[in-house]
Formats: sequence, structure tokens, C-alpha cells
Amino acid sequence: MRFIKSDINLNFLGKSKLAFYISATMILVSFISLILHKGPKYGIDFAGGTLIQVKLFVPADINIIKSGLDTINLGKSSVQQFGDKEENEYLIRTDISVMTSQGLSGKVKNALEAATGNKVEIRRIEMVGPQVGKDLREKALFAMFYALLFITIYISGRFEFKWLLSGVMAAALMSCVYFLSFINLSIPILITAALILALILFWFLNLKYAMGAIVALIHDVIITVGIFSIFDKEFTLPIIAALLTIIGYSLNDTIIVFDRIRENLKKYRKKPFDFTINRSINETLSRTILTSLTTLTVVIALFVMGGGIVHDFAFAMIIGILIGTYSSIYVASPILLIWRRRGKKIQL
Repeated sequence: MRFIKSDINLNFLGKSKLAFYISATMILVSFISLILHKGPKYGIDFAGGTLIQVKLFVPADINIIKSGLDTINLGKSSVQQFGDKEENEYLIRTDISVMTSQGLSGKVKNALEAATGNKVEIRRIEMVGPQVGKDLREKALFAMFYALLFITIYISGRFEFKWLLSGVMAAALMSCVYFLSFINLSIPILITAALILALILFWFLNLKYAMGAIVALIHDVIITVGIFSIFDKEFTLPIIAALLTIIGYSLNDTIIVFDRIRENLKKYRKKPFDFTINRSINETLSRTILTSLTTLTVVIALFVMGGGIVHDFAFAMIIGILIGTYSSIYVASPILLIWRRRGKKIQL
């Protein structure tokens, strides 16, 4: 099925400078938001504490709910509406881990019924200890880091036949990060340093396709995290799953474009390299847009009708699909052009 005419010839690279400024602005805004919010807003999964979902059968003011919770000493608690307003459901978060075996459900129910004067139903209670939350947070960072390095091996082997070189490099980086993590170094700083080192190695080892793909993926993750920070949304395990899904989705788009670029390098040997890249993007545009639209339709339906539990997951996926499609065209591919202009050789 062809959604766009085969002879379309949009000048994508002609807008690459504008795209660079757009990407730089989005990344800068993301970092500013993260700095102002003192990092991502971690959910119960990563920060530890207790989450309680309650349903009231008549509407109640949030301040009244908070006053009821004050009577049972839940520590520092926050209350927010959950799902549709007419459902009268609320999420209660507290920074202390309260064992459910201590009769927490009954205490909360009685306190809220006394405060609101109406029947209350406890929907769920989740408790995560602070150490468990820290371990989950670190494992989530490792998962994304390892995913990026395994992608490096695949891209380098798939397009440049450098399986051994990329494998040794990735194994060395993973080993260093793993062993250094045991000497109480900050895991986020350690992984950030390892990614910067990886990009430097890509340049000197001539792994241009891997560099283009990884820069695009880092671009996608940073902007998605930044938008979550701007909207003050929480990072939970489902959001990490969404980020890993975004990495895979964006990579798929990038590989399609890279594959066509490699084919067209042989077909248009006498043409300028920017012509080859632009031609390749245009030839894959129909597939890229169709894939993005069909996936986006499903995710938007999930976002609108999926309920509060999957709302943030679907929101992350919507951002990721849009940013991932954009980065495959305006981030990953132009890096190959930069490589050529710097005097680096592009392998056929």
C-alpha cells in the first residue's frame, strides 16, 4: 500500500538546520525542567512509599480527604483525583512504607468515612520500601543503557559488518559500568559518562551508522523524559517499559531509512551524498507515515479510553512515536551527512 506518490521529492535536508535548532531547544527545555523539578518525579515504584486508591460514592473536596488522613498519621501525604471526575476516585500517596498487614485498609476507610460522612471503598494498596525503590530505579537505568549498547552491536554488524569491534566495545563499556557501580558511584552520572565515551568511540572507530542511531535514540528519550517533567508526571515501571518500547520503535524507523541509504549509495554513485540521503528519506516516507499513523491511532485510543492505569503509559507512547518518527528523518540521517562533510568515509 502506497500512501504517498512514489515520485515525491521533499527537501528534508534543506530544513536540517531548522530541525537542529528545534531539537536543541526541546532538549534545553527538557534539561531546564528537570533542573527546576530537581530531577524526574519518581512514583511509588522508584521512590518508595505507599499508594492507596479509594472510591467515594459522592464527590468530596480533596482538603476534606486530607484532613481525614491526618487523623491516622500517614506522614506526608498527597491526594489527587484519578480517572474521570464523575468516578470520584482518588490516589493517596505517602512517603512512608506502611505494611498492609497493620490494618491500613480499615484505618483509611474509617478515617475517610468519618471525614466525608459517606461510604468509601478501598480499591488497591501498593507499598514499596525505599531500598527496593532505589534498586528498581538503578535497574531501570541499566536496562536502557544495556539496550542502547546491544543496539550498537546490531547496527554496526547489520550495516558495517563490524560485529566483533562493536561487540568488544560494548562488552568493555558494560563491564566497566557494572564493576564501577559497586564502589558507590552515582549510577545516573556513571551511565551518562559511559554514553558520552561510547559516542567518542563511535567517532574514532568509524561506527557512523551506530552513532546516528544512538544519538537519535538518546534524543528521543531525553525529550520524552523532559515532557514528562514539564507536565509533572510520575516515572513508574510502566513508563520505563514505554521508554524501552519507544527505543525499539524509533530504531525500526531509523533502520528502514539507513537500509535505503545504503542501497542508494550504490545506485547513485555519482550523485552528491545529500541527494542520496534525501532521496532515501522520500522513498521510505510512505512506509514511515503509515506505520506511525496506524500505531498512533491505537495509542491515542488507549490514551482516551484506557483509563487512569494506562493513561501515562499511552501518553509516553504518543510522545515517543512522534519524536521517534521526527528523529529518524531529522537526527539520525543528517549525522551521516555530517560524517561525510567531516571527511569520514561512508561505506557502501
